[in-house]
Amino acid sequence: MRRNEYLEWLCERLAPLGPIRAKAMFGGFGLYAGDLFFAIVADEVLYLKADALSVAEFEQAGVAPFTYPMKDGRLQSMRYYPVPDEAIDDDQAFLRWARKGLEAALRAPRKAAKPRRGRQ
Repeated sequence: MRRNEYLEWLCERLAPLGPIRAKAMFGGFGLYAGDLFFAIVADEVLYLKADALSVAEFEQAGVAPFTYPMKDGRLQSMRYYPVPDEAIDDDQAFLRWARKGLEAALRAPRKAAKPRRGRQ
């Protein structure tokens, strides 16, 4: 999948958070602020990372988590939520929600880097 105008627009809007990069993944994109994976873009919808401290705010805003179909037909959900509709066109509100995704990524446990096998 190649980059599109929606993705470019998102990266521009998220620029106040720092350098944003998009990486293709599973038919969509993952968004990173530095090394922090904080959002998913699928079907031209931005889904922000949520955690135990922020998921209630997303649910109170009336948004549902990102879901995808499993091979057996069941739907699997992830703790990534869309920006509420009322915040899409409001730059300050949009960034306030985006920061929630970034904060959840900051609180997430870091995976240890895999040791590299080198020649000895």
